[in-house]
Amino acid sequence: MENNKKIYIETYGCQMNFSDSEIVASILKENGYEYAENLMSADIIFVNTCSIRENAEDRVRKRLQYFKSLRKKRPELLIGLLGCMADRTKTALMEEEQLLDLVAGPDSYRHLPRLLAEVGTGRRAIDTILSMDETYADITPVRLDSNGVSAFISIMRGCENYCSYCVVPSTRGQERSRDAASIVRETNDLFEKGYREVTLLGQNVNSYSWKSGNGTITFPDLLGQVAAVSPLMRIRFATSHPKDISNELLETIARNHNLCKAIHLPVQSGSNHVLNLMNRKYTREDYQERIRSIRQIIPGCTISTDIISGFCDETEEDHRDTLSLMQWVGYDAAFMFKYSERPQTLAADTLSDNVPEDVKDRRLTEIIDLQQQLSLTNNQKDIGKEFEILIEGRSKRSENQYFGRNTHNKVAVFNKTDAGPGEYVTVKITGATSATLLGDVVL
Repeated sequence: MENNKKIYIETYGCQMNFSDSEIVASILKENGYEYAENLMSADIIFVNTCSIRENAEDRVRKRLQYFKSLRKKRPELLIGLLGCMADRTKTALMEEEQLLDLVAGPDSYRHLPRLLAEVGTGRRAIDTILSMDETYADITPVRLDSNGVSAFISIMRGCENYCSYCVVPSTRGQERSRDAASIVRETNDLFEKGYREVTLLGQNVNSYSWKSGNGTITFPDLLGQVAAVSPLMRIRFATSHPKDISNELLETIARNHNLCKAIHLPVQSGSNHVLNLMNRKYTREDYQERIRSIRQIIPGCTISTDIISGFCDETEEDHRDTLSLMQWVGYDAAFMFKYSERPQTLAADTLSDNVPEDVKDRRLTEIIDLQQQLSLTNNQKDIGKEFEILIEGRSKRSENQYFGRNTHNKVAVFNKTDAGPGEYVTVKITGATSATLLGDVVL
């Protein structure tokens, strides 16, 4: 099928959104559409969105305004909105601001060819209905902007944790897992194509559960199956929920060399008071017990996290609890944000966003400053050590250097060798910044 229409997808937000964009590209390619190499050559522009933070939505709105301006010279240009913003903002963006021709939610991507056909008749098209079972398990994603080394594999969709600040349950729907066999097949296919690292994605991968003829496959079971594809294929995953990360999972990681020794474990706050308001379903002490287990079962494992500053009713004591927990854990890295109230969340309905913006900013700055110290200290401890690094590509700063990651998800930069992207080299670390290891290849 050919229609000579070219699509371009801009993606904002989390890794799950990037994975979804690849699914969209695959569906449309199967229906005769081509992928445009750049924005200006596209006939159809899709924006795949994130609603988790207000600044992400603000960026999307600015981009949509820009795309609308392009229509002055190209009136045939079509603009579509995909993903988490779709249902909540469809009325304002499509009807009031006249920015969109098409809106499709995360479970409606198979319907895009039909929706585009409707737009082709001069109508606007909307489909934001959530599904109880859609996982796109049978679709082989088109790898967009790929380095040919690392890829994402979505293993489940939706979430049922209902953290009070989070829109995901309302925008992505009920939690459901993907057929384990299809995940293993996709991993094997990527390995055959030269990829050497995959990241398994889910809002809470620990909840993964697939019923097969031989019983229920849990997340540790799935990890073992994916790791068995090849010892040369590295496996990462995101994200784990602290209430669900089990010793069985940790032991599976410890047993398999190619399961990366890096865990992202979002804490959000170090205060029991705030954790309760967030509906996180664990305490500071519960979280610390999980950290102790990680340290004991996987020695040397790096730990990263997410932290929200200035959540509803957060006091200075609550803030100090977060800082003290950061120091106690000694995080290797963190994603840090100030709280922004999101519509269609429990916090928006029942709590007051009552921490002043200047206080949020000051607390966030203190959190960022502390994390930079922790990251630098941890990286400096690696000086003199040797790591197996998977080369990902050329360093942005020098044509004579490569960059790659070790099993701990730390980026290393080193001089080029005869090896290239997709190959492993041993690198001795000679220096470090808070974000990067510097080293030399051991010949």
